[in-house]
Order: sequence, then C-alpha cells, then structure tokens
Amino acid sequence: MNQIQVAAQGQVPAQPAPPFAPVQIGLSEESKLALLDHWRSIKKRRWPILGLATALAALGAAVAFSMTPVYRSTATVLIEAGKPKFLSMDDMIGSAMQSKEQYQTQVEILKSREVAQRTVTALKLWNNPDFDPRKGEAGLSHRLKAMLGKGAAPTEWDDEKLAEAVVEPFMKAVTVEPVRLSQLVKVSFDSPDSRLAARVANELSSNYIDADRDAKFKLAQNLNGWLEKRATELRKNLEESELALQAYREEKGLVSLSGSAQALAGMQANEVTQRLIEARARRMQLEGTYNLIGGVSNGDYSNIPAVVNHPSVQEAIRQEAAAQKEVAELSENLGPNHVKMQEAQSSLAAARKYLEQQRRSIARSMVQEYNLARQSEKSLETALGAATGGVQDVNRKEFQLQVLEREVSSNKQLYDLFMSRAKEMDAGSDIQAAIARIVDPAVVAKDPVRPNKGQIIIVAFVLGLMIGSMGALMLERMDNTIKGSESAETKLQQPVLAVLPALKGEQLENVATLFIREPNSHHAEAIRTARTGIQLSDVDQRHRLIMLTSSVPAEGKTSTSINLALALAQTKRTLLIDADMRRPQVGVRLGMAPNAKGLSNLVTGTASLKECVHQVEGSPLLVMPAGDIPPNPLDLLLSQRFKDAIRHLQPQLDFILIDTPPVELVSDALSVAPMATSTIYVVRATETPVPVVRKGLSRLQRAGAHVMGVIVNGLDFEDAQRYYGESVNGGYGNTYYHGYVQQQPTETEAKA
Repeated sequence: MNQIQVAAQGQVPAQPAPPFAPVQIGLSEESKLALLDHWRSIKKRRWPILGLATALAALGAAVAFSMTPVYRSTATVLIEAGKPKFLSMDDMIGSAMQSKEQYQTQVEILKSREVAQRTVTALKLWNNPDFDPRKGEAGLSHRLKAMLGKGAAPTEWDDEKLAEAVVEPFMKAVTVEPVRLSQLVKVSFDSPDSRLAARVANELSSNYIDADRDAKFKLAQNLNGWLEKRATELRKNLEESELALQAYREEKGLVSLSGSAQALAGMQANEVTQRLIEARARRMQLEGTYNLIGGVSNGDYSNIPAVVNHPSVQEAIRQEAAAQKEVAELSENLGPNHVKMQEAQSSLAAARKYLEQQRRSIARSMVQEYNLARQSEKSLETALGAATGGVQDVNRKEFQLQVLEREVSSNKQLYDLFMSRAKEMDAGSDIQAAIARIVDPAVVAKDPVRPNKGQIIIVAFVLGLMIGSMGALMLERMDNTIKGSESAETKLQQPVLAVLPALKGEQLENVATLFIREPNSHHAEAIRTARTGIQLSDVDQRHRLIMLTSSVPAEGKTSTSINLALALAQTKRTLLIDADMRRPQVGVRLGMAPNAKGLSNLVTGTASLKECVHQVEGSPLLVMPAGDIPPNPLDLLLSQRFKDAIRHLQPQLDFILIDTPPVELVSDALSVAPMATSTIYVVRATETPVPVVRKGLSRLQRAGAHVMGVIVNGLDFEDAQRYYGESVNGGYGNTYYHGYVQQQPTETEAKA
C-alpha cells in the first residue's frame, strides 16, 4: 500500500485550481400530470380503491334491501286535438287557442289540486294506512308532547279536513308526463300497494274527464242564462231602432231615394265643374295678353303677339307693305312733287293709319273678351257651389238614412243569432262531449319501480371507485417526494448521477460493503454509473475533493459514500473522510475499532497522519474515520488546521470523499462545501420531500458549493417502472451487464 507522505514543517500545500462548473441540465417547469400518470397513480392504490368501492356497494345493498318497495301503475290518456264546440261559438267559450297551448293547458289541469282532491274524496284515501293523517296522533312523540302540555289540541276530523290533509302527499305521489310529439299523457301513481296504485291512476284519469265535463256543464248553464238575458235586451234595441228609422223617413218626407237624387245632383255638379274648368282655362289664356295690353302706355300695340297675329292686323300690315313698295318703286323714277308720287304717299299714310286703328280695335276687343271670361268663371263658380251644396245635402240625408237602416239590420241579425244559439244551448246542454278519453287503463304492477337494487349497488360501487380514484390522485399530488431519475431532474433541476435500488434482508445489513461483496448486483452497477459520472466531470481537475451530504438522516448518505469510495479506489488513489463527527458511521460500517484515530485527532494534533488513515480490508481504499468526538464539531471544521490538513492531503490523492452531516440538521456541511471541488447530494426515493431537498441544495449553493449532481437512493425499481413509468436497470440492460461481467477478468488476473 502506498502510504501518504507527511508534509514538511512549514511547507504549504499547493492550492488546487478552481474547477469548471458542470453543465446544468436545463429542464422546463413542472407540468401537469398526464392521463398515463393518473392511471399509474390509480393502479398503485388499486386495492384500497376496490376495497372502498366494495364497502360502498355493500352499504348500498343494505340500504336498498331495507327500503320499502314502491309500485307504479300508469294510465294513458288521449287529449282531443281541440276543445269540443257544441255551441260553435269560439269567442264565447274561449276555445280559440292553438292546439299546443290547449294541450299544455289540459296537462296542467290534470296536475291541478282540484282533480287530486276529487280523486281523494272519491276513493276516501284517508282510510288507507299510507295516507291516514290521524295515525300521527297515536304516535309516541305526540303522546309525550300531550303529556308535557306542549302538543296541540286534538283535531276534530271530518271528511273535508281529511281530504285537505291527504291532498299534499297524494299529489307528490302522482306523476303526469306528456308523451312527446303526440296528444297522449301518461298518468302514474306510486304506492307500496300495487293494487291501490292501479286504482288511483285510473280514478284520477276518470275524475279529470268528469271535472272537465262538469265545468263545461256549468259554463253552458251560465251561458244559457246570459244569452236569454242578452236576447231580451237585443229585442228591445231592435224595436227602438226600427221606430227611429220610420220617424226619420216621415220627418224628411223620404219614400225611397235609392241613390237617384244623389246621382242627379252629382251629374249637375260634374257638368258645372267641366264648364268651370274650360272657362278658367280660357281666362288664363287671355290673362297674359290682357296684362301686356295693360302695360302699354303710349298706345303702341305693335309688340303684343296676340294683337300682331290677329288676321285683320295682318291684313292691314300687308296693305301697308304694298303701299310702301309702290312708293319705293315710284321714287326711283319720279320726283317728290310728281302727282303719282304724292298719291302713293297719301295711300301709304292711309294704310298706316288703318293699321294703327286695327291694332287699337283688336286690343280693346281682347280686353273685353278677358273681362267676359272672368265674369263667366265667377258665375260658374257660384253655380258649382250651389250644385255642391245640393249634393252634400242629399248625401247627409242618404248617410243618416243608411245609418239607421244598418242599425236596424245589425240589431236584427244579432237578435236572430242569439235566439238561435240560446235554443241550441238549451237543447244541447245535456249532451257534453268529453275533453279526453282513457286509451290504456292502468294495470296492477308486478315489479316495484323503486328501489332499483341493482342500480343502487352499481352506483354505490362506481361512486366508491370515483371517490377512491380521486383520493388516490389527491394523495399522488400531495406526495412531493422523488420517484426516480426523471422526477429528480424535473423537480430539482440537477443531473442524476445514479439511482440506487432499494435493498432488503442481508443486502441491507451489509450495504456498506455491498460493492465488493456483490459486484454483479444492481447496486454495484449503479455505483459504477455514479463513478463514471464523477470521473467524466471536471476531467481537468487532478486532485479532487468531493463532499457527500443529504437533507436529513437515514437517506443512505454514509453507505453511498463508502460504496462510491470503494468503486473509485479500484482505479484511483482514494481517501474517504468521515466528517460527521456528531454521529460517525463510516468506521462502524467498515468494522473498525471504536477507538480508532481519525479526523478529530489529526486536526487537534493528538495523532499522526499515519495513525489516522486506515486501509479497508480487501480494497485499496484509504479511510479516515471521525476519531474522538469533539465537544463542538463545527468549530473543528471551521478551523484553519482542518483546512491545512485537507490541503496537505489533496495533492497526494486523486479523490478525497468527505462524508458530512445532513444539511437540515446542522451547518457542518455548509462549512466544508466551499473547500470541496464538487458536492454530491444523496436523496432517499419516495421519502424525502422535494421542498426539503430544494432548501438543502439552495443553502449549499449560497454557501459556495458546486453541486455535481444527485444520487437517488432506495428506489424500488419494479414499483417505479409500474407506477411512475421510470425506465431503470432491468431487461436487456441488466442481462447485458451480467454477461459482460462474467467475461471480464478479475483485477488480479489483469495485473498478472
């Protein structure tokens, strides 16, 4: 065995270079449980769930078999499409409603209290023990109240009071259900007595039909009396209107106009109106010329078109033009003093004077014609007014006469109608058509409608399954422990170096040296996985100081430290230091003497390094136990002598593993963490709560620790794979590993 060399006095060990931080696995935030996770949670607790479901089913069966069976009988009633109209007077009896509304109305009447009370009275249901309200007075509680003077005075029962008391429970037992898309109604009654149920269903349907018939009979009687009274009033009104019509004819001297007078007056008014239109058009035609003539002040009417265009004026203009032409022709050959020339000029002057006279004459005639047109228009307007007044007078007489004739005719028709209906009512009041009929009478039921024992038991069982499953899911959600490598990486945001299986029996007792005792076990393979992870991390760091800790005791921290140190010692020079001087276990687990010298002795200087370092039998691993337990281990770990001792040992070894106390109990691990190149956190699967682990990791990181990863200890691989979907050592990987180990030569053979 290579012994560790003691450093020369005053020689300061070389300081190791700070390690690189390992790559952290970036994972997303914790997501909701998937459907598969729910199924695994339920499957994990399937036996308690089935037990709860079975217990509830048994309870449901006990309740179902203790309940009194209730029978239901149903009668089918057909409600007619429309209310019978033996009077044919829809407005009188209020049957002008839609078929759907009428059907719904009849259903509500079938549910009414009146029909129920008729049925109770007809069957005298108060004599039935299930409905008798008098049996409560004979009960023990009623008698005790009477003895104490707190009970009410005894009721004096009669048929009316008994019927009133029975109606409410009776209506609760009745079910009226319309059949969809039809005019059928199902009338059902529930009772412990099957015969009574059938009898009540039929009786209720019959009483509904009889109640409607009675209501119609009463209505017919009331209508008959009203019609007779109304007919007397109408006869009186008819006589008064006939007398008024005759008096008006005699007063106005009218025999029978029949529209002739009105037609003659209308023809006269139309003729006058037509003449007035023509006169008004003529006046409007002349009015423009009249206005132009009135606007001439110098007597020159040559610019007025109506005057210029008049035939006589046009003739005068042609004469003037001829005379002017003659003057023009003579002026070319003769002088002004020539006789012919003077005669021609005299003719021109005469033509011009004649033209002027014609213009004035035509203008005066147009003014006169306009005045005549105005007078004619006014006279026609006066005549039209007189004609119109005559027509209006005739219209008034005709209108008043027609009013009186219509009143006589209306009163006569109304009187005849009411008289005929009154006779029909009187003749048909004894024949009443039924509103409905029973198409399928109720029969005695053979099987009870409730309780449905099978349904109750099944519902109780299903309810138990649901409650149990919900409880299982709630327990699963409340269980915030680590379930495996995937769970650890997701919840802790740290890489998992290895997952150690749960051990039992002899393996659990010898867990500290299980790596060398059973090198082919799952536990040894998991330790090798952790060793590989450690060796591949911080590869540039030659002398590495690794601290192992946990959150709370009993998480397997010490056994993991020992087995990991045994694995590293197979290939590297490794020293395991027990820094848990409050409850040291390394020496005890490896079978060392209770008084073996160790860390406390080396730091305090009461023993040499050679005395404090021991080699494990059958392994090259070097171990430094805790030694004598000091009164204050934290002061020892914080001392400069402890730091100097570690710095002195580190260059001589490849790996130094320090087993420290749990983080949540004491602060020893926090004082060692800044010195370590890496920290490994041990977590007990399915036991340590995640918040506790997160808190411990957070405290270590705040203290300056470099967390390399997490080792999950004590995981049941079968349960993890079955309930959590964890893929761990098993199957092909396990077979491959065993075959590989069997072919590997031992270390002794390899050295040889």
